[in-house]
Amino acid sequence: MNFDLSWILLGLPLAFVLGWLASRLDLRQLRIENHQAPKAYFKGLNFLLNEQQDQAIDSFIEAVQNDPDTSELHFALGNLFRRRGEYERAVRVHEHLLSRGDLNLADRQRAQHALALDYLKAGLIDRSEAALLKLEATPFEAQARLALLANYERSRDWPQAAQIAHKLTDAGQGDFHGRLAHYLCEQAAACVASQQQEQAQSLLQEALATAPAAARPRIDLARLWATQGKFGDAYAAIEQVLQVSPLATPLVAGLLAEYARASGHTTAALELLKRHYQESPSLDVLDAIVLLEATLAGPAPTARDWYVHHLEHEPSLVAAAKWIAGEKLEHEQFHPQVQRALDHAVKPLLRYRCAACGFEAKQHFWQCPGCQAWDSYPTRRVEEL
Repeated sequence: MNFDLSWILLGLPLAFVLGWLASRLDLRQLRIENHQAPKAYFKGLNFLLNEQQDQAIDSFIEAVQNDPDTSELHFALGNLFRRRGEYERAVRVHEHLLSRGDLNLADRQRAQHALALDYLKAGLIDRSEAALLKLEATPFEAQARLALLANYERSRDWPQAAQIAHKLTDAGQGDFHGRLAHYLCEQAAACVASQQQEQAQSLLQEALATAPAAARPRIDLARLWATQGKFGDAYAAIEQVLQVSPLATPLVAGLLAEYARASGHTTAALELLKRHYQESPSLDVLDAIVLLEATLAGPAPTARDWYVHHLEHEPSLVAAAKWIAGEKLEHEQFHPQVQRALDHAVKPLLRYRCAACGFEAKQHFWQCPGCQAWDSYPTRRVEEL
């Protein structure tokens, strides 16, 4: 049988042509896919910049479908879901990323951090804690520890919060000694509530050693000693507050007056408060001065004289209302109505306001109930800020 070489001569050009056409078709398809993915991505970015998040999400979903292996698009989509409050969808996106075997280490750590944020925003404390603990020894370690600290504070797990605060301090990521003292004071308050006064005193002494310049440990110690009838010790503790933390004087002036009267230190306390009032006038300090002078025998300025003196230096509606309370008006029959209106007007001025979020409260808080910030409440009331 003779082999016809003409078929080979015809087949080689035909195979070449077919191969060339196939490669062109593949390149064309690749160009179309590469063109579609960036177009959808940039369209989504444009929607995002114009605050059109619904359209942005649709565009990013389209881009992910065209190129499911692109991790950046998944991160963008997950972050958008989280910002919109669609935490379940955000979790699914980031869990999908973590399930991919081809994800590099940096992106895997980033996805783990994003998943932890999803759980945090969703209020799933236990899951967020587990996710955050996996970020130890990663570039996200500092952020994870701060988030864990907030978690433990929110759940009032003070020993765990203290452990994280120590790690942050040791790593040079901030000075948390003041916050550590607060944690000890919170535990002491729980001990006082359960009648464990010795344990409470031990915790407060530890808090004092942790943050010697902090006012709270001495204030809480003074209150504890006062409940035990140790008014001399309580007075000495408050007196030390005025020395180490003068800015706290308005906050503790009333306690100083109370413990001074109970321990026989009225004259010394009065002189101390007058000095502080001269340096930094405050209505709370003035009220304590008026209280102490009322207990001393002999001539002394009346409360009304003190409030007039205060008005000469500070424009204060609160002081004016207190002065008018003891004044005889020309139409005295209308005095109760006028006084009631003034007392109503000054109520908002007697509140404390958080410097971080503006949350106002009738009492002073060491930790803001609104934003959870520590030491964000000034010791002065709203009128004096």
